[in-house]
Amino acid sequence: MTHDIAPKLDYWHVWTDVNGVSHQTRCSLANFELGGVGDAAAQWNDKQAKGEATVVFVVLPVGWIGEWHENPAPQWILPLSGRWWVESMDGTRVEMGTGELSLGEDQGCVQDGEGRKGHRSGTVGDEPAVLMTVQLHVAPIRRACHIK
Repeated sequence: MTHDIAPKLDYWHVWTDVNGVSHQTRCSLANFELGGVGDAAAQWNDKQAKGEATVVFVVLPVGWIGEWHENPAPQWILPLSGRWWVESMDGTRVEMGTGELSLGEDQGCVQDGEGRKGHRSGTVGDEPAVLMTVQLHVAPIRRACHIK
């Protein structure tokens, strides 16, 4: 990344369409602006909407599987260590590891004929997955990649 060109930060977005089906779409945060913080050198910042949030640290044990469920609130999920997977109702399964960002926003799903509602998730490998979640106190938006 050069100092002159604004970066992009990719993330997976788990979202619900107007029919109540969850999907996963690869998106990018792309509204970075160059600016300093205090006396530090300039850095790239993509400031998100200001609001209340709850930070929750999660440890998923080895072999853990969370059967079909919705995210408790729109939330950013950042693996700190280990690996985990997420499967949406459309059959898309994504594995993520340390530093791979996800936005869980599948609230309002409608259970399908196979009993799927929201997403499934679980750990990968022989170590727990440690996640940091930032639950946003906002209503979900039913559109992929709406956060830039």
